[in-house]
Amino acid sequence: MKNANSIFTRTNRVVIRQFDQQDIEAFYQYRSNPSIATFQSWENYTHEDAESFVQHQMTQQPNQPGTWFQYAIALSESNQLIGDCAIHTLGSEPRIVEIGFTLAPEFQGKGYIHEALNSMIEYIFTTLNKHKIIAFTDVRNEKSIRVLERLDMRREGHLLQNYMSKGHWVDEYQYAILQSEWAAKRH
Repeated sequence: MKNANSIFTRTNRVVIRQFDQQDIEAFYQYRSNPSIATFQSWENYTHEDAESFVQHQMTQQPNQPGTWFQYAIALSESNQLIGDCAIHTLGSEPRIVEIGFTLAPEFQGKGYIHEALNSMIEYIFTTLNKHKIIAFTDVRNEKSIRVLERLDMRREGHLLQNYMSKGHWVDEYQYAILQSEWAAKRH
C-alpha cells in the first residue's frame, strides 16, 4: 500500500499525490466555499466532513474496481493543496474510469487544473493502462465544460434529468476520450 506521501504524477507546477493530514484545513476551506459547492452534491461542508474524508482517503488505494479514489493536487514548490481529482474505477468494467475534479477558487483560471488533468490522463492511460476515461458535468457548469473540452474530451451525450441534486433534477453532459484517441493526439 502506498503511504501518505505517495506521488502518482507530477508536472512543473503541480504534484498529484495521496492526501495527507496536513491537507485537512485547505481541503475544508475550498470544499466549504459556496461557489465550489454549486455544482457538487454537498452542502454545508463541515470541518469534520473534511477531516473524515481526508483520513479515509489516506487509507485507500487507487484503481480498485467499484470505488472512487481521490488524489490531492498540490503545488510542486510548496506542497500546498489547491484541489483534488478523483478516479472512479467502474466495477462493471474496470478498464473504464470516470474522473472528477475540484479546484480552490483562487487557483482557477491559471491553467492548474488543465495541467493536473493532462498529467492524470497520461497516468490513467500509461500507468493504469485504461481503455477509456469518462466525465460527467452539470450542463450549467461552464468552467468544467471548458476544462473537459480543452482536454480534447468529446461530448458523447446530453443526459436529461440524470440525477437529483439539492432538490432538483439536473441535466448532465457526458464526455469521454479513448486511450487510442489520446495516443493519436500525442503524435
